[in-house]
Amino acid sequence: MTVISPQRLAEPAFWHQPLADRMLEFADLRAQGPFHEVTYDNPLTQTTESFYAVLGYDEVIEISRHAADFCSGKGAVSIPDMNEQMLEFFGSFINMDDPRHARQRGIVSRSFTPRQLQGVLDSVETICTEVLDDMCEKGEVDLVQALSQPFPLLIICDMMGVPRSEFDTVLRATNVILGAGDPEMLGGQPVGEALFGAGIELTELMNELAEDRRANPRDDLTSALVHNDLGEDMLAPNEIAPFFILLAVAGNDTTRTAISHGMNLLAQNPDQRAIWQNDLEGVAPTAVEEIVRVASPVTFMRRTATRDVTVSGHDFHEGDKVVMLYGAANRDPKHFDDPERFDVLRDPNTHVGFGGPGPHFCLGAHLARREVSVAFRQLLTRFPDIEVTGDTIPLEAMGIPLVGGIKHLPVRFTPAAPVGR
Repeated sequence: MTVISPQRLAEPAFWHQPLADRMLEFADLRAQGPFHEVTYDNPLTQTTESFYAVLGYDEVIEISRHAADFCSGKGAVSIPDMNEQMLEFFGSFINMDDPRHARQRGIVSRSFTPRQLQGVLDSVETICTEVLDDMCEKGEVDLVQALSQPFPLLIICDMMGVPRSEFDTVLRATNVILGAGDPEMLGGQPVGEALFGAGIELTELMNELAEDRRANPRDDLTSALVHNDLGEDMLAPNEIAPFFILLAVAGNDTTRTAISHGMNLLAQNPDQRAIWQNDLEGVAPTAVEEIVRVASPVTFMRRTATRDVTVSGHDFHEGDKVVMLYGAANRDPKHFDDPERFDVLRDPNTHVGFGGPGPHFCLGAHLARREVSVAFRQLLTRFPDIEVTGDTIPLEAMGIPLVGGIKHLPVRFTPAAPVGR
């Protein structure tokens, strides 16, 4: 049997593989041990650096729980260290440690409770119907462009109060940021120029919106974040845009990628599709969790050791970078029976697809679960014969992508009449 080298993780070709092939290589590496040192070329400094890939479930849990020992403030969403401007620009409080992290997350979490989100959760059905109405008469579409991209982003834009007239601007900018350097997403621009341009475009949009909501509050999240009647802390003017970039990028990524991979997983596992399609409501809770486990849309989060510390017998030193690879952890045979099998009835399913336990667990997990559930219930109800007609086309990331995304997925179905018009 060929023994996989950890250096494979630094090769773009590794991340361009089909999901199943990539996960089998993860399994080989994980069998060799939970930690692997990987060297990579830092494009920001033109130097060779290293990080420790974390592939074991127990180890991801342990590192996630101990934020004081493994900090996020040097770049949770980037393997190279990020300067302060980039940290704020492209990560908001994901790239922060306490007390700043606790303050900003606390402000935002007041608007992300199930009760506060109820209006948004109710709108998920309406927006999904709207998006499917736009594709229902075509009979053949790219599911990513027709559903996976617009659906979750429309929900976020409506939640924040972003006008529909600005939706294409937000979609284009978020595609650049999520695209991980994919030439198709860059529009011919150099990577750095495209990233900063997208960030500036979203920042200007949100600064204008926040200024308007301070003067003319409405029933949207932006108004709630710049006003309150309780004398509580609010996001500062310079904190609104980074939060929106976080929400528009990370907040729609899990749903976008889960829908695309989920459709492909159902095509590859017709027995599992039949189980779900025969009981759409009853199976949805476990099916959604299984899609998130198997697809693991968020590829990694990075932490930095703040002191010398030992995890699972490995001695880390202050400054060591650790990169938690959620897809590998989610298929650890120590915690998941037959982990490579896609099982829509899997229960229990204590995956880390929304991050490990601790202060950085995904704030929008509740909304993401709802979105994926509604998307598949409506898809499989309105287009019961929908089928995948070609291979998935992955993002062509320059390095290790934050998002294990699919950029194209062709599907075919019997055309149907719109229901929401």
